[in-house]
Amino acid sequence: MQPDAGLVSAKGSSLAMTKKKVLILCTGNSARSQMAEGLMRHEAGDRFEVASAGTHPTHLRPEAVAVMSELGIDISNHRSKPVDEFAAWDFDYIITVCDHARETCPVFPGHGERLHWPIEDPASATGSEEQPRAAFRKARDDIRARILRWVTGDATFQGHQHPLRFGEER
Repeated sequence: MQPDAGLVSAKGSSLAMTKKKVLILCTGNSARSQMAEGLMRHEAGDRFEVASAGTHPTHLRPEAVAVMSELGIDISNHRSKPVDEFAAWDFDYIITVCDHARETCPVFPGHGERLHWPIEDPASATGSEEQPRAAFRKARDDIRARILRWVTGDATFQGHQHPLRFGEER
């Protein structure tokens, strides 16, 4: 994750634009955090450098890949990564999307803001083939709605700070 090299204005001068760094954590880094990584890159990749990891990584769930492809977002090349892989990174935001990751989230250097978005685990859905798929769609849509509210600074988004107003209290 390297900061954006900068932009060139119409007058030719360089405008430095540093992207905020975001880590999205879950237990297995197999579905919710992977979908969140893909969605945040899709919706706000021009403003954020995004990574995802797991406290106990497993494998990328094919159901997550399938429901993301319904939106035209390809996460098939993602892999489950251990949170230790990012221990040296200085994140601006650390977002946990499951309670276990929130409870076991390691300390990262810097002053990263911790946010918790409790998203129901779609992998726990049972039933016919369509019922688990519906659970993955629901998780995807919940994550997307949270991302859109967060990056646009929607004041109705219960207590979470707008990412461009880092450090201010609401």
